[in-house]
Amino acid sequence: MTATIIDGKAFAAMVRAQVAEHVARLKAEHGLTPGLAVVLVGEDPASEVYVRSKGKQTVEAGMASFEHKLPADTSEQELLSLVEKLNADPEVHGILVQLPLPSHLNSDLIINAIDPAKDVDGFHISNVGLLGTGQKSMVPCTPLGCLMLLRDHLGSLSGLNAVVVGRSNIVGKPMAQLLLGDSCTVTIAHSRTKDLPEVCRRADILVAAVGRPEMVKGDWVKPGATVIDVGINRIALGDKTKLVGDVDFASAVTVAGAITPVPGGVGPMTIACLLANTLTACCRANGLPEPTGLTA
Repeated sequence: MTATIIDGKAFAAMVRAQVAEHVARLKAEHGLTPGLAVVLVGEDPASEVYVRSKGKQTVEAGMASFEHKLPADTSEQELLSLVEKLNADPEVHGILVQLPLPSHLNSDLIINAIDPAKDVDGFHISNVGLLGTGQKSMVPCTPLGCLMLLRDHLGSLSGLNAVVVGRSNIVGKPMAQLLLGDSCTVTIAHSRTKDLPEVCRRADILVAAVGRPEMVKGDWVKPGATVIDVGINRIALGDKTKLVGDVDFASAVTVAGAITPVPGGVGPMTIACLLANTLTACCRANGLPEPTGLTA
């Protein structure tokens, strides 16, 4: 048996097209242009590439892109002042402060200074609490993208056993909350879980978000399970490097019913869902119906 490959790249393109179509209607019918502000502090190469990609895709979707690049020695007060200014700007509907921040800045303090209604990363403590209690919130982009892929492939998730390997605030915990919201029976596993392979083998849905290259082996996967690999790890391959996930794809693809590849699986969904969240934030701010199929 060879698993169905879940094409996140193609699905993300479809999501971006839906967003662009909705943005065009907002402009034509209400004179509104959703705006996304991205703040980058310092010169982390990976962050710079990511921010450029976000800006490009924001503009391609018909949205306004506001980029703020600050030097690495920016003070906490300077950054807080910028966030306050963006909170008050009616043309900005989404605010994203690119992580990681330089070590002298308190990330929690900065993130929690963002207006929760503009927190398109879904990291503000208010949004975390709303998601955890099943209320309307801004949902973190990567887990939202995973949920979209699962719904598209499986339809109803109700009653399925889901195992999330990883307990980060960015992916693991919100992913578990979203799966609970879709009536899965959810287990959160991690590095201290006893007999982790056996726990994984019980999963109809297995989400790997632990940040360890190819940790989840094929014999950890229940035959026919749907495997969502969130990991993006760069490993040495001779004098070159290769991107791999948290799942050993070669062994898992022969057991799973469906699996996301790395690259080309979950990764493209993250920016697509960032655009979807910005659109949703704009609609909510103006009392307009939210786009269907683009929220949790």
